[in-house]
Amino acid sequence: MGKDYYKILGVEKNATQTEIKKAFHKIAHQYHPDKKGGDEQKFKEANEAYQVLSNEEKRAQYDRFGTAGAAGGGAHAGGGFGGFDFSGFQTGDMNFNFDFSDIFGGFGGFNGGSYSSQKKRGRDIQVAVEIEFKDAFLGKTQTIEYMREKPCPDCKGTGAEKDSEMITCPQCEGQGKIQTQVMGIFATVTECPRCEGVGKIPKNLCKTCKGKGTIKEKERVEFIIPKGIKTGDSLRIAHKGEAIKNGEAGDLYVLIQVKPDKQFKRNGMDLLTTQTLSLSEAVLGTEKEITLLDNSKVTIKVPAGTQHGTVLKVSKKGFAEKGDLLVSFEIAIPKKLSKKAKEALSALAEEGY
Repeated sequence: MGKDYYKILGVEKNATQTEIKKAFHKIAHQYHPDKKGGDEQKFKEANEAYQVLSNEEKRAQYDRFGTAGAAGGGAHAGGGFGGFDFSGFQTGDMNFNFDFSDIFGGFGGFNGGSYSSQKKRGRDIQVAVEIEFKDAFLGKTQTIEYMREKPCPDCKGTGAEKDSEMITCPQCEGQGKIQTQVMGIFATVTECPRCEGVGKIPKNLCKTCKGKGTIKEKERVEFIIPKGIKTGDSLRIAHKGEAIKNGEAGDLYVLIQVKPDKQFKRNGMDLLTTQTLSLSEAVLGTEKEITLLDNSKVTIKVPAGTQHGTVLKVSKKGFAEKGDLLVSFEIAIPKKLSKKAKEALSALAEEGY
């Protein structure tokens, strides 16, 4: 029988057409010559087997007479690429007798012999912005300035002089793509570097940008810093990154750094602060008024007998009204006492306090 086509595709002799096709797809993905780690010989063998077994007449001939019978049925017509049927192959336009998009799903941008390109996009830009602790708590409108590639104001990003005629690109002849490498019968197709995939070039270049389509200029952007933002957060501003000819601009990412505050700290969405109590306030109890970052005031009742390190909570007074205000207390022990104060403490000591 010669070559065992069923074994090459890894299917049983009673395999259905669906199973045969699925098996070939798997092998084609694995061994495609243009793919890293591909194996042209194994790809050829798989293709040869598929061309026979996917055709009912050729398969019947193969099952009766082996590879000689399959060849008689036309599997090797045109010779060359291991059983590939060249009846649908035309040298000029790379048309094949089966759909590569069906086999490779558009692998490598080579879809049925045609070139498919995604819309180009400019580079993203990242800038760091330092804000006050208060701004992170309250939120604010921020304005920054930075340099970026912007669409040329004269040619509007086309690269052409105003009212200039657009002519067919001489390098790709209007196709927007060029064949840059050939492996066997397979062509690697890439974007034309002259017209950048458009197929046309301006007859006269824009004098401002010299045909580049963009110019480097200062950009001024205003954006909102939301309440509750923290160090390490990043804000995305769409289409304010680098512009690019015949494509869309990238995005601007603003990386936030929050300055520390002398009175307040942060834990998640909670706002932390520390208050000092005198010895008598801790023993007898008191009330403490705290001015928050938005200048509002909160009064906290400190119970008698409050210990050093005690934490009291005020709900919904933290970041973005989601966290809480947590107030910890430290007790100040006096280093010097008056005679009267010493006598009072001595009396407390006698009472066991």
